Amino acid sequence: CVIVNGGTGHCTNRRNEDGRLYNVVYERPCAVQIDPIEKEPQYHMLPGSRILCIGTAGCNFKCSFCQNWPISTRTIEETGYVDFPCEEVVRQASTSLSSISFTYNEPTVAYEYLHDTVKLAKEAGVKSLFHTNGGINSEALRDLLRYVDAVTVDLKAFSAGFYRITSTSDLTPVLETLRTIKEQKVWLEIVNLLIPTLNDDRVLIREMCSWIRANLGEDVPLHFNRFFPAYKLANLPPTPVETLEAARKIALDEGLAYVYIGNVPGHPANSTFCPSCSRVTIRRRHFSVLENNMKNDACGFCGHKIPGIWSVPW
Repeated sequence: CVIVNGGTGHCTNRRNEDGRLYNVVYERPCAVQIDPIEKEPQYHMLPGSRILCIGTAGCNFKCSFCQNWPISTRTIEETGYVDFPCEEVVRQASTSLSSISFTYNEPTVAYEYLHDTVKLAKEAGVKSLFHTNGGINSEALRDLLRYVDAVTVDLKAFSAGFYRITSTSDLTPVLETLRTIKEQKVWLEIVNLLIPTLNDDRVLIREMCSWIRANLGEDVPLHFNRFFPAYKLANLPPTPVETLEAARKIALDEGLAYVYIGNVPGHPANSTFCPSCSRVTIRRRHFSVLENNMKNDACGFCGHKIPGIWSVPW
């Protein structure tokens, strides 16, 4: 976007001061927390591990349903922040945690902070990931993918109209992001937040699942997450569990091997099932791993290889 002198950009994090562009959230997160990796969600990366999560103010999308709107729709002056240098992030993660995640808001609006941290993490042998809406320039994305181990992408709908009206954004770059991550052989998982009446059309869900299989492969995990009323869509009801189950069945029928239901604690589809023998390889309840039947990178019952990042770094 074009930023006038003294002004900030669409994401509120880029400031023009006399012709020089500054990222005002560099090393200044407003959210720092230790979470289970399943919360990202990342189900095929170091299950049961704990990650150091970082978020800043701002976002490049304007989603009316945003679940983290208290930070994504506000400026750094409104959220406040802590000083957390890249080197200190990596040092703290390397002591007792499995990895670092940039999450909560859109990480790419703090691109320099994300980039410098994951580069240092790779040099230190610490794993890293980020959770993104996918609206990122391809060249900048490819540079990031040299250092990160995994990416979670929100595919908000398989409709250009939904992106334009509900998120003031565009579907096409998101699809390109998904293809690029797959091409670069970085571990990828996809989240689709199903919102009643807005993106839960079963024809569109089928088209989305067919596109994923054709362009990304059958082994990319897909998470159908339950929507809860938030931000400007507080008038809508939570997603019916039956809608999530119908979407999961469509995805399985379209040939996707790993399809999950999220934000429904205790649902059987929280768990990972082996596509070969149908046994539970990783049993979960919401974000907790209750049972792990993996043997290295394979099902412990039948030996079927299950893609992901399974080796613990310590």
